[in-house]
Amino acid sequence: MIRLAVRVSSEHAELVLAELLTLCPAGVEEAELAPGVIEYAVYGAPGELPSLPDLHAVAGDALVEVRTTEVAEDWSERWKQFHRPVLIPAPAGSTGVPAVYVRPPWEPPRGAADGIEIEIDPGQAFGTGGHATTRLCLELLLAHAGLRGARGAVLDVGTGSGVLAIAASRLGYAPVLALDNEPESVNAACENARVNGATVEVRRLDLRSDPLRWVGEEPTAPTLVLANLLAPLLELLASTLADGPALPGDLVAGGLLDHEAPAVARAFAQAAGMEVVRSREEGGWAALWLARPGQPSASSVAAHTLAR
Repeated sequence: MIRLAVRVSSEHAELVLAELLTLCPAGVEEAELAPGVIEYAVYGAPGELPSLPDLHAVAGDALVEVRTTEVAEDWSERWKQFHRPVLIPAPAGSTGVPAVYVRPPWEPPRGAADGIEIEIDPGQAFGTGGHATTRLCLELLLAHAGLRGARGAVLDVGTGSGVLAIAASRLGYAPVLALDNEPESVNAACENARVNGATVEVRRLDLRSDPLRWVGEEPTAPTLVLANLLAPLLELLASTLADGPALPGDLVAGGLLDHEAPAVARAFAQAAGMEVVRSREEGGWAALWLARPGQPSASSVAAHTLAR
């Protein structure tokens, strides 16, 4: 078995990751080797791995190094150490909002009465809860649930493994529609929703070419949009929402490097009249909760950043 590692500059790491996932939709291993250098690794037989020209095309100027190593036959067991359970605590001062515990299938249940558990197979699609972008979005989803009270329709754009959509459903949001461009992600999200007893409709959609679908048959915007995407796709989503039949009340935008957050916030302000309610940062990544004027959170909660 071969381990293929691609080392790239952290400045462009998220863009490289998105392109790598088109070559390796089953997912990649991620580690920060040093300040400014991120390593993505995939495993497989030599003929199953991406070729060097493909990797150069994907990484471009961000590429630092590509290396291959042989790994022991028990790699599939040792690979599990990179996917650990994640606990997202309930927001401080909130009532009626449980903690969320996301774990891979081989980890035992937490068994706590004060939370909900979500089982996600990391071998199927990106988004297991372990990456900072997913954790930050889950934190803001819990904050939204605590502040809003009523939990209406949710649209999850770029659902990946379905973890955000599943969490929303388990928190009581309904109906929940999840969208993704990758067939593997659509299949994984459907299966993960089934395993977790979550009521989530999953459809395939390419945000760059397909009209955005809403929840239900009527052209009514969802209460909340979840979008853990790259910054260019978030900016495209902002203009797409502006051209749609109705605007959502709130939106959680993740997948951002911290320096990209101001530009994305401006895009939603200009296109959809949304303003930042809360933001989260961790390890160079950021997520934003945005709302249209008149929403309770936009007037009653001071915008603030909680840095990890």
